[in-house]
Amino acid sequence: MTKLIQLFFYLLIVLLLTITTQVGGIIWIIALVISKKFKLKKRFVFPAVYLVFNLIIIPPIANHFGRERLPVFHNHLKPRNWFYQIAFRNYVKPELKEMLLEIVEENQYHPITITYLDASFPFIDGFPLPPHLSHNDGKKVDISFMYTTKDGTTTTKKPSLSGYGHFTEPESYSGTQTERCLNKGHWQYDKAKYLSLGTINDLDFDRKETKRLLKILLKEPRTEKILLEPHLKFSLGLTNYSKIRFHGCRAVRHDDHLHLQIK
Repeated sequence: MTKLIQLFFYLLIVLLLTITTQVGGIIWIIALVISKKFKLKKRFVFPAVYLVFNLIIIPPIANHFGRERLPVFHNHLKPRNWFYQIAFRNYVKPELKEMLLEIVEENQYHPITITYLDASFPFIDGFPLPPHLSHNDGKKVDISFMYTTKDGTTTTKKPSLSGYGHFTEPESYSGTQTERCLNKGHWQYDKAKYLSLGTINDLDFDRKETKRLLKILLKEPRTEKILLEPHLKFSLGLTNYSKIRFHGCRAVRHDDHLHLQIK
């Protein structure tokens, strides 16, 4: 019975790591084999092996399969936090990485900092990246909005720890898209609020800089579409841009971030 419980526990760990990181389950099995073979403690072996795979082994293998890791230490293109790097959720097609780097480098005289959230896993088109419906081919990345401090100064800080879940509410109320989707039975539509991991900075939505970022992305011929909440498309004066689409009620709210997809 004890061995069955242990086996169940091991399978649960592999499943959770695979769902969260794609390759973490395999890494855990490798670490388990190493710890048993050399009689080492798993709690020390797993972090060490995981780090080696994350920094050294996975990136060149992913390159061979057409995915590249987004920068981590770039001044103007960086993740919201270390989770996206550690969990292998910052891989994209080379074309998307090149496009984002070109954007931040071409705007050095009026700098713009792109803070990315979830992108894709390193391998296999069609492999899901929970909780997203379509982050499965390296062509998509979520990007944080721009914000200001209370005195109106533009900042690279973000309200929530994860980058998700801090919604920008409509300027005027006339029956929100959120209510319409919830009333249709799409219970998950506003559940990203539980993924914020807490509000750590008291900031205001920067309409001017967010609109500038959107227009830069829209101008790019490689951009296929941007998913954004309808009220933001209207209030930012971007209703004439057909590349900005409504994501539908099966997804979640997109007034805490924007979703970029290339061709």
